[in-house]
Amino acid sequence: MTARFDVAVIGAGAAGMMCAATAGRRGRRVVLIDHAAKLGEKIRISGGGRCNFTNIRCTPENFLSRNPHFCRSALARYQPKDFIALVEKHGIRYHEKKLGQLFCDESATQIIDMLKRECDDAGVAWRTPCSVTKIERRGDTFALDTSSGTVECEALVIATGGLSVPKIGATPFGYKVAEQFGLGVVPPRPALVPLTFDATELARFGDLAGVSVDVEVKAGTGSFRENLLFTHRGLSGPAILQISSYWTPGTPLHIDLLPDVSTEELFAAHRRSRALPATVLGEHLPKRLAHHWCEAAEATRPMIEMSDKALHSLATGLNDWQIKPSGTTGYQKAEVTLGGVDTEGLSSKTMEVRDVPGLYFIGEVVDVTGHLGGYNFQWAWASGFVAGSAA
Repeated sequence: MTARFDVAVIGAGAAGMMCAATAGRRGRRVVLIDHAAKLGEKIRISGGGRCNFTNIRCTPENFLSRNPHFCRSALARYQPKDFIALVEKHGIRYHEKKLGQLFCDESATQIIDMLKRECDDAGVAWRTPCSVTKIERRGDTFALDTSSGTVECEALVIATGGLSVPKIGATPFGYKVAEQFGLGVVPPRPALVPLTFDATELARFGDLAGVSVDVEVKAGTGSFRENLLFTHRGLSGPAILQISSYWTPGTPLHIDLLPDVSTEELFAAHRRSRALPATVLGEHLPKRLAHHWCEAAEATRPMIEMSDKALHSLATGLNDWQIKPSGTTGYQKAEVTLGGVDTEGLSSKTMEVRDVPGLYFIGEVVDVTGHLGGYNFQWAWASGFVAGSAA
Protein backbone atom coordinates (compact mmCIF):
# COMPACT_ATOMS: atom_id res chain seq x y z
CA MET A 1 0.00 0.00 0.00
CA THR A 2 1.22 3.51 -0.84
CA ALA A 3 -0.05 6.51 1.10
CA ARG A 4 0.46 9.98 -0.37
CA PHE A 5 0.89 13.18 1.63
CA ASP A 6 2.11 16.71 1.04
CA VAL A 7 4.44 16.57 4.04
CA ALA A 8 6.00 13.72 6.01
CA VAL A 9 7.66 14.51 9.32
CA ILE A 10 9.92 11.85 10.82
CA GLY A 11 10.21 12.30 14.57
CA ALA A 12 7.27 13.03 16.88
CA GLY A 13 9.17 15.01 19.48
CA ALA A 14 9.01 18.72 20.27
CA ALA A 15 10.21 20.02 16.90
CA GLY A 16 8.38 17.37 14.86
CA MET A 17 4.97 17.91 16.44
CA MET A 18 5.33 21.69 16.20
CA CYS A 19 6.24 21.39 12.51
CA ALA A 20 3.41 18.96 11.71
CA ALA A 21 0.78 21.10 13.42
CA THR A 22 2.03 24.25 11.69
CA ALA A 23 2.01 22.63 8.24
CA GLY A 24 -1.38 21.06 8.88
CA ARG A 25 -2.92 24.42 9.79
CA ARG A 26 -1.85 25.64 6.35
CA GLY A 27 -4.03 22.98 4.76
CA ARG A 28 -1.15 20.64 3.97
CA ARG A 29 -1.80 16.90 4.20
CA VAL A 30 0.70 15.83 6.86
CA VAL A 31 1.81 12.50 8.26
CA LEU A 32 3.90 12.28 11.44
CA ILE A 33 6.07 9.16 11.75
CA ASP A 34 7.94 7.92 14.83
CA HIS A 35 9.51 4.59 15.75
CA ALA A 36 8.52 4.95 19.40
CA ALA A 37 5.17 3.94 20.84
CA LYS A 38 5.00 6.94 23.17
CA LEU A 39 5.05 10.55 21.97
CA GLY A 40 7.50 13.17 23.21
CA GLU A 41 9.38 11.09 25.76
CA LYS A 42 12.12 13.71 25.99
CA ILE A 43 9.48 16.30 26.81
CA ARG A 44 8.04 14.01 29.48
CA ILE A 45 11.32 13.58 31.38
CA SER A 46 12.47 17.19 31.03
CA GLY A 47 12.57 19.68 33.87
CA GLY A 48 12.14 17.03 36.53
CA GLY A 49 8.87 16.01 34.91
CA ARG A 50 7.53 19.56 34.62
CA CYS A 51 9.14 20.60 31.31
CA ASN A 52 11.19 23.78 31.19
CA PHE A 53 9.39 24.62 27.95
CA THR A 54 11.03 27.97 27.14
CA ASN A 55 13.06 30.87 28.49
CA ILE A 56 11.75 34.43 28.35
CA ARG A 57 15.34 35.73 28.10
CA CYS A 58 16.09 33.73 24.95
CA THR A 59 18.56 35.35 22.53
CA PRO A 60 20.78 33.97 19.75
CA GLU A 61 23.71 34.38 22.15
CA ASN A 62 22.31 31.48 24.19
CA PHE A 63 23.15 29.01 21.40
CA LEU A 64 26.27 27.28 20.09
CA SER A 65 26.82 26.41 16.46
CA ARG A 66 29.61 26.38 13.91
CA ASN A 67 27.62 29.27 12.42
CA PRO A 68 26.43 31.25 15.47
CA HIS A 69 24.19 33.47 13.31
CA PHE A 70 22.17 30.64 11.78
CA CYS A 71 19.57 30.48 14.57
CA ARG A 72 18.69 34.20 14.45
CA SER A 73 16.00 34.08 11.76
CA ALA A 74 13.97 31.22 13.26
CA LEU A 75 14.24 32.57 16.80
CA ALA A 76 13.02 35.97 15.62
CA ARG A 77 10.03 34.51 13.77
CA TYR A 78 8.83 32.30 16.62
CA GLN A 79 9.60 33.76 20.04
CA PRO A 80 8.99 32.63 23.64
CA LYS A 81 5.89 34.84 23.77
CA ASP A 82 4.41 32.86 20.87
CA PHE A 83 4.77 29.54 22.65
CA ILE A 84 3.55 31.06 25.91
CA ALA A 85 0.41 32.18 24.06
CA LEU A 86 -0.11 28.59 22.89
CA VAL A 87 0.36 27.27 26.44
CA GLU A 88 -2.14 29.81 27.78
CA LYS A 89 -4.61 28.98 24.99
CA HIS A 90 -4.67 25.42 26.32
CA GLY A 91 -5.10 26.54 29.91
CA ILE A 92 -1.76 25.17 31.12
CA ARG A 93 -0.59 26.90 34.28
CA TYR A 94 3.11 27.70 34.51
CA HIS A 95 5.65 29.62 36.55
CA GLU A 96 9.09 31.16 36.25
CA LYS A 97 11.56 29.20 38.34
CA LYS A 98 14.70 31.33 37.89
CA LEU A 99 16.69 33.12 35.21
CA GLY A 100 13.70 33.30 32.85
CA GLN A 101 13.03 29.55 32.92
CA LEU A 102 9.34 28.67 32.54
CA PHE A 103 7.96 25.36 33.86
CA CYS A 104 4.53 23.75 33.95
CA ASP A 105 2.91 23.97 37.38
CA GLU A 106 1.72 20.38 37.08
CA SER A 107 3.21 17.99 34.52
CA ALA A 108 5.27 17.87 31.32
CA THR A 109 2.61 15.58 29.87
CA GLN A 110 0.44 18.68 29.50
CA ILE A 111 2.83 19.96 26.83
CA ILE A 112 2.75 16.59 25.02
CA ASP A 113 -1.05 16.51 25.16
CA MET A 114 -1.20 20.10 23.91
CA LEU A 115 1.02 19.35 20.90
CA LYS A 116 -0.92 16.19 20.06
CA ARG A 117 -4.17 18.13 20.21
CA GLU A 118 -2.72 20.79 17.93
CA CYS A 119 -1.70 18.10 15.45
CA ASP A 120 -5.09 16.39 15.63
CA ASP A 121 -6.92 19.69 15.14
CA ALA A 122 -4.73 20.35 12.08
CA GLY A 123 -5.64 16.98 10.57
CA VAL A 124 -2.23 15.36 10.98
CA ALA A 125 -2.12 11.60 10.33
CA TRP A 126 -0.13 9.46 12.75
CA ARG A 127 2.15 6.52 12.05
CA THR A 128 3.40 5.35 15.49
CA PRO A 129 5.14 3.11 16.23
CA CYS A 130 6.49 2.99 12.71
CA SER A 131 10.09 2.56 11.54
CA VAL A 132 11.53 4.00 8.32
CA THR A 133 13.87 1.59 6.58
CA LYS A 134 14.62 3.45 3.35
CA ILE A 135 14.30 6.94 1.84
CA GLU A 136 14.50 7.60 -1.89
CA ARG A 137 14.22 10.72 -3.99
CA ARG A 138 11.94 10.08 -6.98
CA GLY A 139 11.76 13.16 -9.16
CA ASP A 140 10.01 15.86 -7.15
CA THR A 141 8.85 13.51 -4.41
CA PHE A 142 10.28 11.36 -1.63
CA ALA A 143 9.39 7.71 -1.12
CA LEU A 144 9.70 6.20 2.34
CA ASP A 145 9.71 2.49 2.99
CA THR A 146 8.17 2.06 6.43
CA SER A 147 6.89 -0.75 8.61
CA SER A 148 3.40 0.55 7.83
CA GLY A 149 3.86 0.59 4.06
CA THR A 150 5.19 3.08 1.53
CA VAL A 151 4.74 6.81 2.12
CA GLU A 152 5.18 9.32 -0.70
CA CYS A 153 5.46 13.05 -0.03
CA GLU A 154 6.46 16.33 -1.64
CA ALA A 155 8.25 17.59 1.48
CA LEU A 156 10.19 15.53 4.00
CA VAL A 157 11.13 16.91 7.43
CA ILE A 158 13.73 15.16 9.60
CA ALA A 159 13.08 15.85 13.29
CA THR A 160 14.69 12.76 14.80
CA GLY A 161 16.84 14.46 17.44
CA GLY A 162 20.40 13.75 18.47
CA LEU A 163 22.11 10.99 20.44
CA SER A 164 21.29 12.09 23.99
CA VAL A 165 19.31 9.76 26.28
CA PRO A 166 19.44 6.61 24.12
CA LYS A 167 17.27 4.71 26.62
CA ILE A 168 14.23 6.59 25.28
CA GLY A 169 15.06 5.89 21.68
CA ALA A 170 17.79 8.29 20.47
CA THR A 171 19.51 7.10 17.28
CA PRO A 172 21.84 8.53 14.59
CA PHE A 173 19.04 8.22 12.00
CA GLY A 174 18.98 11.93 11.16
CA TYR A 175 22.73 12.11 10.58
CA LYS A 176 22.56 9.15 8.22
CA VAL A 177 19.82 10.84 6.19
CA ALA A 178 21.91 14.01 6.03
CA GLU A 179 24.92 12.07 4.74
CA GLN A 180 22.72 10.21 2.23
CA PHE A 181 21.78 13.55 0.66
CA GLY A 182 25.28 15.01 0.73
CA LEU A 183 25.11 17.22 3.82
CA GLY A 184 27.98 17.57 6.25
CA VAL A 185 27.62 16.59 9.89
CA VAL A 186 29.52 18.43 12.62
CA PRO A 187 30.83 15.58 14.83
CA PRO A 188 28.31 15.14 17.64
CA ARG A 189 29.22 14.86 21.30
CA PRO A 190 27.34 14.94 24.62
CA ALA A 191 26.40 18.40 25.92
CA LEU A 192 24.76 19.71 29.08
CA VAL A 193 26.33 16.69 30.72
CA PRO A 194 28.07 15.94 34.05
CA LEU A 195 31.87 15.70 34.00
CA THR A 196 33.94 12.90 35.50
CA PHE A 197 37.17 12.64 37.51
CA ASP A 198 39.98 10.15 37.15
CA ALA A 199 40.90 7.87 40.06
CA THR A 200 43.32 10.36 41.60
CA GLU A 201 40.81 13.22 41.67
CA LEU A 202 38.05 10.91 42.88
CA ALA A 203 40.25 9.87 45.79
CA ARG A 204 40.65 13.53 46.70
CA PHE A 205 37.12 14.81 46.13
CA GLY A 206 34.88 11.72 46.15
CA ASP A 207 33.94 12.22 49.80
CA LEU A 208 32.31 15.53 48.88
CA ALA A 209 29.49 13.85 46.91
CA GLY A 210 26.27 15.73 47.58
CA VAL A 211 27.90 19.07 48.41
CA SER A 212 26.59 22.00 46.36
CA VAL A 213 28.19 25.43 46.09
CA ASP A 214 27.63 28.62 44.09
CA VAL A 215 30.59 29.11 41.73
CA GLU A 216 31.79 30.85 38.62
CA VAL A 217 33.19 28.37 36.10
CA LYS A 218 35.06 29.08 32.87
CA ALA A 219 36.24 27.02 29.90
CA GLY A 220 37.00 28.18 26.38
CA THR A 221 34.72 31.14 25.63
CA GLY A 222 32.12 30.04 28.19
CA SER A 223 31.59 31.50 31.65
CA PHE A 224 28.69 30.69 34.00
CA ARG A 225 27.70 31.63 37.53
CA GLU A 226 25.50 28.91 38.99
CA ASN A 227 25.61 25.99 41.41
CA LEU A 228 28.19 23.20 41.20
CA LEU A 229 27.44 19.77 42.65
CA PHE A 230 30.09 17.26 43.70
CA THR A 231 29.08 13.71 42.75
CA HIS A 232 30.45 10.22 43.30
CA ARG A 233 31.79 10.37 39.71
CA GLY A 234 32.96 13.99 39.45
CA LEU A 235 31.08 17.26 39.00
CA SER A 236 27.53 18.17 38.03
CA GLY A 237 24.98 20.89 38.76
CA PRO A 238 23.82 23.72 36.46
CA ALA A 239 27.24 25.41 36.27
CA ILE A 240 28.94 22.21 35.12
CA LEU A 241 26.18 21.21 32.68
CA GLN A 242 26.45 24.65 31.10
CA ILE A 243 30.23 24.69 30.81
CA SER A 244 30.34 21.13 29.44
CA SER A 245 29.23 22.51 26.06
CA TYR A 246 32.35 24.71 25.98
CA TRP A 247 34.84 22.35 27.59
CA THR A 248 37.42 20.62 25.39
CA PRO A 249 38.67 17.22 26.63
CA GLY A 250 42.20 17.42 27.94
CA THR A 251 41.88 21.04 29.12
CA PRO A 252 41.19 22.31 32.65
CA LEU A 253 38.15 24.08 34.02
CA HIS A 254 38.76 27.30 35.95
CA ILE A 255 36.43 27.40 38.95
CA ASP A 256 36.05 30.24 41.43
CA LEU A 257 34.61 28.63 44.55
CA LEU A 258 34.19 32.05 46.20
CA PRO A 259 33.11 34.35 43.35
CA ASP A 260 31.97 37.14 45.68
CA VAL A 261 34.98 36.97 47.97
CA SER A 262 38.66 37.80 47.53
CA THR A 263 40.15 34.96 49.55
CA GLU A 264 43.42 36.87 49.87
CA GLU A 265 41.57 39.76 51.57
CA LEU A 266 39.54 37.37 53.71
CA PHE A 267 42.69 35.70 55.01
CA ALA A 268 44.40 39.06 55.53
CA ALA A 269 41.51 40.14 57.77
CA HIS A 270 42.05 37.04 59.96
CA ARG A 271 45.83 36.92 59.68
CA ARG A 272 46.44 37.43 63.41
CA SER A 273 43.60 35.16 64.49
CA ARG A 274 43.93 31.74 66.07
CA ALA A 275 40.93 30.59 64.05
CA LEU A 276 41.53 27.67 61.72
CA PRO A 277 41.39 28.39 57.96
CA ALA A 278 38.49 25.93 57.69
CA THR A 279 36.54 27.92 60.26
CA VAL A 280 37.14 31.18 58.38
CA LEU A 281 36.15 29.59 55.08
CA GLY A 282 33.15 27.90 56.69
CA GLU A 283 31.49 31.32 56.91
CA HIS A 284 31.41 31.47 53.10
CA LEU A 285 31.49 27.84 51.91
CA PRO A 286 29.64 24.69 52.96
CA LYS A 287 31.48 23.63 56.11
CA ARG A 288 32.06 20.13 54.77
CA LEU A 289 33.77 21.54 51.71
CA ALA A 290 35.79 24.04 53.75
CA HIS A 291 37.15 21.37 56.11
CA HIS A 292 37.85 18.87 53.34
CA TRP A 293 39.63 21.48 51.21
CA CYS A 294 41.85 22.66 54.03
CA GLU A 295 42.75 19.12 55.10
CA ALA A 296 43.70 18.23 51.50
CA ALA A 297 45.85 21.37 51.33
CA GLU A 298 47.37 20.60 54.78
CA ALA A 299 46.11 23.98 56.00
CA THR A 300 45.14 22.78 59.46
CA ARG A 301 47.01 25.15 61.76
CA PRO A 302 45.60 28.41 63.20
CA MET A 303 45.74 31.39 60.84
CA ILE A 304 48.46 33.14 62.85
CA GLU A 305 50.71 30.08 62.50
CA MET A 306 50.25 29.71 58.73
CA SER A 307 52.98 31.01 56.42
CA ASP A 308 52.17 33.71 53.89
CA LYS A 309 53.12 31.30 51.11
CA ALA A 310 50.73 28.61 52.36
CA LEU A 311 47.83 31.06 52.71
CA HIS A 312 48.49 32.51 49.27
CA SER A 313 48.48 29.02 47.76
CA LEU A 314 45.24 28.18 49.56
CA ALA A 315 43.59 31.43 48.44
CA THR A 316 44.68 31.01 44.82
CA GLY A 317 43.37 27.46 44.72
CA LEU A 318 39.95 28.58 45.94
CA ASN A 319 39.49 31.55 43.60
CA ASP A 320 41.00 29.72 40.62
CA TRP A 321 40.62 26.00 41.12
CA GLN A 322 42.02 24.42 37.97
CA ILE A 323 40.69 20.93 37.54
CA LYS A 324 41.03 18.72 34.47
CA PRO A 325 38.02 16.36 34.08
CA SER A 326 38.73 12.93 32.65
CA GLY A 327 35.60 13.04 30.47
CA THR A 328 31.80 13.16 30.59
CA THR A 329 29.15 10.71 31.75
CA GLY A 330 28.18 10.32 28.08
CA TYR A 331 24.95 10.41 26.13
CA GLN A 332 23.12 8.47 28.84
CA LYS A 333 23.21 11.52 31.10
CA ALA A 334 23.49 14.29 28.48
CA GLU A 335 20.48 16.54 28.05
CA VAL A 336 21.32 17.40 24.44
CA THR A 337 23.76 16.69 21.63
CA LEU A 338 26.35 19.25 20.54
CA GLY A 339 27.00 19.31 16.80
CA GLY A 340 24.79 17.73 14.14
CA VAL A 341 23.70 18.52 10.60
CA ASP A 342 25.92 21.33 9.34
CA THR A 343 23.91 24.53 8.91
CA GLU A 344 26.05 25.43 5.89
CA GLY A 345 23.71 23.34 3.75
CA LEU A 346 20.45 24.68 5.20
CA SER A 347 18.35 27.81 4.71
CA SER A 348 18.18 29.70 8.00
CA LYS A 349 14.72 31.03 7.05
CA THR A 350 13.04 27.70 6.28
CA MET A 351 15.44 24.92 7.43
CA GLU A 352 15.28 23.51 3.89
CA VAL A 353 18.33 21.84 2.37
CA ARG A 354 19.69 24.23 -0.25
CA ASP A 355 20.61 21.53 -2.76
CA VAL A 356 17.67 19.18 -2.11
CA PRO A 357 14.36 21.06 -2.49
CA GLY A 358 11.68 19.69 -0.20
CA LEU A 359 14.06 18.22 2.41
CA TYR A 360 14.20 19.88 5.84
CA PHE A 361 16.08 19.31 9.13
CA ILE A 362 14.86 20.75 12.43
CA GLY A 363 15.46 20.59 16.17
CA GLU A 364 18.32 18.85 17.94
CA VAL A 365 19.53 16.98 14.84
CA VAL A 366 20.81 20.35 13.54
CA ASP A 367 24.10 21.92 14.68
CA VAL A 368 22.36 24.39 16.99
CA THR A 369 22.64 23.73 20.73
CA GLY A 370 21.16 25.90 23.46
CA HIS A 371 22.26 26.64 26.99
CA LEU A 372 20.54 24.94 29.92
CA GLY A 373 17.22 26.50 30.89
CA GLY A 374 14.56 26.03 28.20
CA TYR A 375 16.58 27.28 25.24
CA ASN A 376 16.70 23.94 23.42
CA PHE A 377 12.93 23.64 23.55
CA GLN A 378 12.61 27.16 22.16
CA TRP A 379 14.87 26.12 19.28
CA ALA A 380 12.62 23.10 18.70
CA TRP A 381 9.49 25.29 18.59
CA ALA A 382 11.13 27.93 16.37
CA SER A 383 12.79 25.59 13.87
CA GLY A 384 9.66 23.44 13.73
CA PHE A 385 7.48 26.48 13.10
CA VAL A 386 9.56 27.93 10.26
CA ALA A 387 9.86 24.54 8.53
CA GLY A 388 6.14 23.90 8.99
CA SER A 389 5.41 27.32 7.51
CA ALA A 390 7.40 26.47 4.38
CA ALA A 391 7.09 22.70 3.79
